[in-house]
Amino acid sequence: MRAFLTLLSLSLFAMSASAAPDLHTVDHVDLSRYMGRWNVISHTPNLFEKHKVGTSDNYTMDADGTIHVVFLFRKDSIVNKVKSWKGTGHVVNTATNAEWKVRMFWPFTAGYHIIELDPDYQWVVATTDQGKLIWIMSRSTYMPEEQYNALVQKLAARGLDTGKLEKVQQQ
Repeated sequence: MRAFLTLLSLSLFAMSASAAPDLHTVDHVDLSRYMGRWNVISHTPNLFEKHKVGTSDNYTMDADGTIHVVFLFRKDSIVNKVKSWKGTGHVVNTATNAEWKVRMFWPFTAGYHIIELDPDYQWVVATTDQGKLIWIMSRSTYMPEEQYNALVQKLAARGLDTGKLEKVQQQ
């Protein structure tokens, strides 16, 4: 019986390990090129972004490496007044610059991993530490459907749950 339970435990561990999504980040992020406005094309729904449209993350960096994040949004309708939340972040993997910690609401800090990035810095995919939340963002408020679908397929092949992605209404 003990041997059976050990074998069962090892099998379950192997299955859970193989089911984990591939969250490797991009090899390198040029932070000066990354800074600026990123419009949210789609995201995994979460409490903080519920009922938000026209959303964007706007990044600037201080000389000391502090990253300032301004999340711009409109509540419920694209015609409503623009509101903002401010946060800060910092790079935790300086070899790649692709892993950050971001704090939008004290005391909550979340991982921010850049897992796909256009060579021309026109679109990006970021996730949280375990890949539970995904953001597909673009410098433009529009992403061609073919390009969007190719990114979603790439993420699904990496084992990420793309079935929950919701497009964000932009102008």
